[in-house]
Amino acid sequence: MSNWPDRRILDLLGIALPMLQAPMAGASGSAMAIAVANAGGLGALPCAMLTGEQIREEIEAFRAACPGRPLNLNFFCHQPPAPDPDRAARWKQALKPYYQEVGADFEAPTPVSNRAPFDEQSCQLVEHLRPEVVSFHFGLPEPALLQRVKAAGAKVLSSATTVEEAVWLEAHGCDAIIAMGYEAGGHRGMFLSDDITSQIGTFALVPQIADAVRLPVIAAGGIGDHRGLVAALALGASAVQLGTAYLFCPEAKVSAAHRRALDSAPASETALTNLFTGRPARGINNRIMRELGPMSDLAPRFPLAGGALMPIRAITDPQGNSDFSNLWSGQALRLGKAMPAEQLTRAIAEQALAQLKR
Repeated sequence: MSNWPDRRILDLLGIALPMLQAPMAGASGSAMAIAVANAGGLGALPCAMLTGEQIREEIEAFRAACPGRPLNLNFFCHQPPAPDPDRAARWKQALKPYYQEVGADFEAPTPVSNRAPFDEQSCQLVEHLRPEVVSFHFGLPEPALLQRVKAAGAKVLSSATTVEEAVWLEAHGCDAIIAMGYEAGGHRGMFLSDDITSQIGTFALVPQIADAVRLPVIAAGGIGDHRGLVAALALGASAVQLGTAYLFCPEAKVSAAHRRALDSAPASETALTNLFTGRPARGINNRIMRELGPMSDLAPRFPLAGGALMPIRAITDPQGNSDFSNLWSGQALRLGKAMPAEQLTRAIAEQALAQLKR
């Protein structure tokens, strides 16, 4: 499968197929990355929720199974928020009825929900492990750290949710840009604005970014099968990044409740919400999103909002109750097919090439 119309991403990243696996922190690991890489795509490891030792173990597993295949390590680039005890107290108070309902201890200290941003320790890890690709969410790290990543030999990717963000990323050292449309599941990659009304759909965003920058563009959001790949290439993308499609694969690390929601929810049942982490992220509607509204000014800034939900989830999650859990998913969930990730990757590529030849 080598007759792709645009080889820029293939040549840049050393892959055979113009398909990247979205990192999906908490829902994917080395098993998913191995499957996608073996098919010829770019596998990814989400590092924001892993310790340094866990990252090393995951990479060792990948290297053992995929010698010579490129790997993408993904990191968050958010700025940790300043403490805001009053906001935290108001948020916990809004959740008090749920504490009482499930029998959680409201008076106990609130756990800390954390996501590690890319820092000196992360940079040293990259320099030691030398991944072929490093991708970032929520912008880029400080210039000195970014230069060290590039000096270690990694190609750098980051997500843009607007044309302005794409232009900024090109000016600040990216090698390729992920054009993340409004349809995409999980956290929005937005970093120049927090206005979700400014967000653009994938197939309006991709051609505008392709026109605005010289770098190759990777389309993400609402792409679940070969038709999305063909359409993205026609609009100026060099490749696509798939997330939700891979959640249906057996390699995905999703809960039974999350999988049930993926299998049954209509495509119209997703929404952007900040309730679970403090940043807008697309997931399947559930009880807490309906009752509090998917976006709340009470929710503490990322990543602290999830802390007050932890005692509730500690009781409800083991019961298979997803009323208070994030169920990340994009709008193309009804295109999902339950098949191994390697098989899915190859099938999408083969069907896309067949359509391109018509």
